[in-house]
Amino acid sequence: MAKAPVDTVKYNIYASIIIDGVVEKPDVVGAIFGQSEGLLGEDLELRELQKTGRIGRIEVDIETKSGKSKGEIIVPSGLGMVKTAIVGAAIENVNRVGPCNAIIKIKDIEDARSVKRKKVVNRAKNLLKKIMDESVPDTDKITEEVRKSVQLADITEYNGLPAGPSIEEAESIILVEGRADVLNLLRYGIKNTVAVGGTNIPKAVVKLSKEKNTIAFVDGDRGGEMILKELSQVADIDFIAEAPKGKEVEELGKKEVIMALRRKVPLSQLNNKKEKVEEKNKAKEKAKRDDLMNFLKEVKGKLSARLYDTNLELITEMEIKDLIDSLADVQPYAIVFDGIVTQRLVDVAADTGVKYLVGVNRSSISNTKNLIVLTEKK
Repeated sequence: MAKAPVDTVKYNIYASIIIDGVVEKPDVVGAIFGQSEGLLGEDLELRELQKTGRIGRIEVDIETKSGKSKGEIIVPSGLGMVKTAIVGAAIENVNRVGPCNAIIKIKDIEDARSVKRKKVVNRAKNLLKKIMDESVPDTDKITEEVRKSVQLADITEYNGLPAGPSIEEAESIILVEGRADVLNLLRYGIKNTVAVGGTNIPKAVVKLSKEKNTIAFVDGDRGGEMILKELSQVADIDFIAEAPKGKEVEELGKKEVIMALRRKVPLSQLNNKKEKVEEKNKAKEKAKRDDLMNFLKEVKGKLSARLYDTNLELITEMEIKDLIDSLADVQPYAIVFDGIVTQRLVDVAADTGVKYLVGVNRSSISNTKNLIVLTEKK
């Protein structure tokens, strides 16, 4: 006779099973039916309960390892609370599966209707939230949509380049990189902008820069530096404004835009500042190299290597033969040793973040991998 599907699952019985031997899933199900037979009387006979749809299909998940089996059992029940608990106790009474000893423990009897109620409640919450979100107007969102439509309406062209509507009549202009920058400045009421479109500066922009006071408003990244460098060479730039480091003009907020434009500096002043920074950096680099070459004099004749941190403070000293194997653990900033710089040493040092490699001499090196290699013998 075919098994009838369980009418309504009211409870799920969850049990664990441990078996002292190798068995299969049908063996476990058979043991449950066999060892509970006649135990509870006709009204709670498991086979009959399953045939009439009061007990569902018994699910068994078994895995075997090192000659022992363990797993989980799930028994769906359409019985009442008391009778379900009795069935669970009967299943726990099973102590053998085939010829093997077994232990079954009931872990939980779950009210299936309670679980369904929780799902219904959670789903209802999500549906209600969706209704409320769609019903209540978002003032900020509406304002932003209106503002964007105004921006798109205001943006014009100057000789084919995206621009604000006040380019022709304004006494001063702001040069930015692209269309998104022009739109962002329009958002905050700045209408005297024109986009240069990249590093290939159009002739129309060069001509315009000679007719009006010109501010170059560039991104705070490498691309901004490149555009500024070309603008300063081909156009007549009066002032420079820069976005905060790592940011682009198109993503700046109103306060950031205003502060950047207020802090604009004359191009000549910026060039002087950069020259001073470059000179200072060159002086620091020379001093660092001089220190490292002095360290080389100290280590000569000792057949050893010294490893330094970024402040050129000594981390450790070791024999040259241990140098390569130690780099991954120490990860120094600079290495000074009484030996020959080889390609293998360069490769390993580069992988561990070394910046300076200082030795007595160097062998044939095809790729320094951005390391600075200093030697006593040129």
